Amino acid sequence: MEIFLDTSKVEEIEKWLNQGIIDGVTTNPSILLKDGSRDLKASAKKIASLIHPRPLSVEVCANDLKEMLRQGREFSSWLDNIVVKIPVINEYGTSCLGVVKELENSGIKVNCTACLSFGQALLAAKAGASYISLFAGRISDEGGDPADIVRKTKVWLDMWNYKSKIIVGSIRTIGDIQQTAAAGAHVLTIPPEFLSKLVDHKYTRFTVQQFVNDGKKALEAEVELVKVAQ
Repeated sequence: MEIFLDTSKVEEIEKWLNQGIIDGVTTNPSILLKDGSRDLKASAKKIASLIHPRPLSVEVCANDLKEMLRQGREFSSWLDNIVVKIPVINEYGTSCLGVVKELENSGIKVNCTACLSFGQALLAAKAGASYISLFAGRISDEGGDPADIVRKTKVWLDMWNYKSKIIVGSIRTIGDIQQTAAAGAHVLTIPPEFLSKLVDHKYTRFTVQQFVNDGKKALEAEVELVKVAQ
């Protein structure tokens, strides 16, 4: 399983990249706005260069399908590890799968995003998407079971030998991470604060503290024995 970092903060990307944890980065307009990024091209090129050859997902900002295509082609020209995020439908319910197909057929990798159902996921795979983003938190908001959808999608992809990888996004809890990872997600895209929570455990801290203290006592006792022997 791969872990992508869901952020545009360079310092967080560097932190986790240096620890060998992340395999890519995802962004969206909301993340860029929240993180204070105002120049999409400059931010994307900086992150893509930093993590190269790992993938960076950059999302189009349009409802018009022709404009999605134009933006997608432009984004992909910035660096060769940029993956274009195309929503499965636009805000009016119009299918964007034709955009996914056209970009993929021209050699541009697509992350088909904002998928909230098994049906949307299988159609994204049929359209040729390299990645399919299932939004765990938003699935749960509507009473769905994200782990079950991930599991069904993974079984179906394997059964028919599709290339698409499942990305689980919209992480709200550590439970989202653990349950969808166990369900077979290929990729989890995780906000930095949840990685910090995932690595931490108060009893691990307690255990290390105990070992350090006992180790110090053992060393002190050894020193005393040496002094007595002398």
